[in-house]
Amino acid sequence: MSVSLSQAPRVARDNAVKCRPKKARAASPRGERHAHSSHGRRLALAFVDLETLPALSEARERILEITVDPAAAKDQLIAAVESDPALALAVMRTANAGMPTGDRLDTTLGAVERIGPQAVRNLAMQAKVFDFFERGDGWDLAPQNFRLHGLATQRAADRIAAETYHPHRDRLALSSLVHDIGKLVLIRAYPGYPAQVHRTAQLPEERIHSERRELGIDHALVGGVLLRRWGLPASIAGAVERHHDPEAGGEAAVVRLADMLAHYQHGDSISPAEMLASARAVGLDPKQVRRLMSELSSEPGQTRRLADPCPLSERELRVLQRLSDGSVYKEIALELNLSASTIRSHLNKVYRKLGARDRAQAVLIASRRGWI
Repeated sequence: MSVSLSQAPRVARDNAVKCRPKKARAASPRGERHAHSSHGRRLALAFVDLETLPALSEARERILEITVDPAAAKDQLIAAVESDPALALAVMRTANAGMPTGDRLDTTLGAVERIGPQAVRNLAMQAKVFDFFERGDGWDLAPQNFRLHGLATQRAADRIAAETYHPHRDRLALSSLVHDIGKLVLIRAYPGYPAQVHRTAQLPEERIHSERRELGIDHALVGGVLLRRWGLPASIAGAVERHHDPEAGGEAAVVRLADMLAHYQHGDSISPAEMLASARAVGLDPKQVRRLMSELSSEPGQTRRLADPCPLSERELRVLQRLSDGSVYKEIALELNLSASTIRSHLNKVYRKLGARDRAQAVLIASRRGWI
């Protein structure tokens, strides 16, 4: 469901009516109108507060270091921007400002290319910063916790995307990084959030239901509203908005599973049944999920994606990956339910797109670029 800022109070009202216990429905219409109006004002003021979301001081300094050198590698700048949600959102908002819907960008790479490194540097210089030892603007540890969980979810989403040959890994990097932006809104809107709202809820599913029951709205929906208000495209806002929806597919389902994997890494409670259901939604079996859980828990740091977008289709990537694993044409054809001639046709397209002479060079190029 797409929701605009002007619709948010109405959506909150509708959700509150659905979730409110029967006794509470007997409240007077006048009292309800006052409560709904109060919710709307709280959210509107919180949206304004998020305009000054601080960036981590180390991330800001890293961008300033990189942009001193005009010849600095683009992938280094992309990685630095994507290491901090506030900076990534500032770059995206600047790149999409005033653009019609069809021209809005949904990747950090595209945004940096549109505005240029100097504009990124200017944004970093103007950004408010957060430091663990010197806190300000009443944020306490919220931005840091938001960033850490965002990075863990981003890392998990990228591993899921690699495992499933997802064609939009760069877009997922952004949506997974900022998927919990709505929590920061609720922190500003409701001083007792999350403790007084979540209470004894342990699982992510329980916490989202507590938000709907207590507030009439949840952080995922609020996050989608905010990102649309900031001019980000529906591909990003929609994934954020639906990342707790068990019926969601596509990138929202990837972010949902990545969020669970990140919580698992943090030592939080996760429902095994919900995780397996989320895995099935993105095409992963239990064996693959177990491997991801193990790898994400043991891998130090985050694998840096290179800036060049992959020119290969999902099918071409699958074929090339199987070749890199040592499979022959007949084995690949049998696994993908294709003919051997179709496999050869896919490989010829791969060679042309990558400028490769043969399969060995194609595998080497794709491996170095981080595509397989």
